[in-house]
Amino acid sequence: MVNFVGVLEDLKLHRFEAEIGGIEVPERLNNPFEYAPHPLAVLAAEQVKRYVGAHSEWAGELACGKMLGVLVVSDASGELGFLAAYSGILAGSNNHDYFVPPIYDLLTPDGEFKQGEAQISAINAQIAQLESSDSLRMAKRALQEAEEAKTTAINAYKLTMSEAKANREARRKGGVLSAEEEKALIAESQFQKAELKRIRQRHDATIEEKKAAIARLQSEISALKTRRKTMSEALQERIFRLFVVNSGEGERRDLIDVFATFYQANPTLQASSIPPSGSGECCAPKLLQYAFNHQLKPLCIAEFWWGNSPAKEIRHHGHYYGACLGKCRPILSHMLRGVDIEPQQHEKRVATTDDMILYADSWIVVANKPAGMLTVPGRLHDNSLQTIISQEIGAPLKAVHRLDMSTSGIVILAKSDAVYAALQADFASRNIEKRYIALLDGMVIEKEGVIDLPLRPDINDRPRQMVDYEHGKRAITRYEVLSHTPDHRTRIAFYPLTGRTHQLRVHASHKSGLGCPIVGDMLYGHANTRLMLHAEAITFTHPVSKKSLTFKAPCPF
Repeated sequence: MVNFVGVLEDLKLHRFEAEIGGIEVPERLNNPFEYAPHPLAVLAAEQVKRYVGAHSEWAGELACGKMLGVLVVSDASGELGFLAAYSGILAGSNNHDYFVPPIYDLLTPDGEFKQGEAQISAINAQIAQLESSDSLRMAKRALQEAEEAKTTAINAYKLTMSEAKANREARRKGGVLSAEEEKALIAESQFQKAELKRIRQRHDATIEEKKAAIARLQSEISALKTRRKTMSEALQERIFRLFVVNSGEGERRDLIDVFATFYQANPTLQASSIPPSGSGECCAPKLLQYAFNHQLKPLCIAEFWWGNSPAKEIRHHGHYYGACLGKCRPILSHMLRGVDIEPQQHEKRVATTDDMILYADSWIVVANKPAGMLTVPGRLHDNSLQTIISQEIGAPLKAVHRLDMSTSGIVILAKSDAVYAALQADFASRNIEKRYIALLDGMVIEKEGVIDLPLRPDINDRPRQMVDYEHGKRAITRYEVLSHTPDHRTRIAFYPLTGRTHQLRVHASHKSGLGCPIVGDMLYGHANTRLMLHAEAITFTHPVSKKSLTFKAPCPF
């Protein structure tokens, strides 16, 4: 094996500083979405880390967090080297000698994006000027004063009405009133009620005038905002037309076409085919585009996070992560055509129903799901615990709850809709106790505790979840540390009090949780042979017999 002697001509191709003669070259490109980084990719990444760390002028920006990536390649003669990339922009530029260039440079001064951005910025300035104008400010103040005047007038007249009512009641209690006197009292009451209505109407008319004045002033603002939205959408489409990506087969297509084609072929994944903002600016597309343009063969790829962990997402300094799904999956589905690539690690384990069924009666089945198997049929995969056991017992079953594909352990299945509904209600009311065992990549010092972090889906990178205190749903997990290992890992028991998607995985990984991802978590941590998370035990009340039942499935790791 021969190393490059340096950067070749103007190519962004780097030699390995470390000796690589004893490392086996991969036969196929690793799947960018789930992988344990190849030793060559690790060496390349370490070299990039040293390079980045030596540039102190980037320290502040990188501390905020950025994804970096490497692609190990070979040239026509079989010599090895690597390419490096960063997501988005770095130090206000898309062009740095060490890194591959963007697919399309948004920062070109006279380019399509900058021109469109300037036009939109001009509209933003107009909107800001109108929104802060004296006329609008005075109109809003006039409306506020009119509303306050209404409140004051109504409250004052209600006090007058209350006093008059008290006088009428006192007169009635003071003696027998003549018919004319009683009629006069009733007329007084009716008049005051009508007058209150007239006061409201007069003030409401004034308020509507003030609102109309504001609406006239805001109509121009609304028109500008509509124009801005139209221009922004048109600019976005024009820009995505300029992001033209190659495939391994040599086919060039723009991102509008790429996304439309992908979601036409996979209609269950997403309704809209419009690329999300930032598409095409991630590391993997940049690296592959450069390799294809310069006849370099991709061998292995890896992306890692540099900097502080973000507040919402699961990202840890120096950790490797798969490519994002929302932006990169459609793009890479095109770019990797013609490339010999490792398949995704879907369910490979063969398990018999004898292995899986822990208990069965006329109403329920309790099963031990293997890791790598879906609980219920998915959008792209029909094989699941539910379908396998339904076929085995010859009756349709419904999984009362779900485990992630990568998680093993106990699942309850119902044989009727009534039983299913009863158990679902117990889950909703937290009457079912669950215990999970996990192995965490790091040391958890506190022996026990409670994690309370609200979760919501990352709409641009499903199925990943993120912490969101404003829009997330409350998620609560109690934990108990069981032991520590010599290699600085923590064996832990989780007791989820809520059942949010990826709850335990996010609570373990997030910096505001335990800050230690579950071993083998390819979404929030590091890839491994499997996700080290197992639903070990469950306790619930049988929906028919009303007996308390507890089932255990020994942890396989």
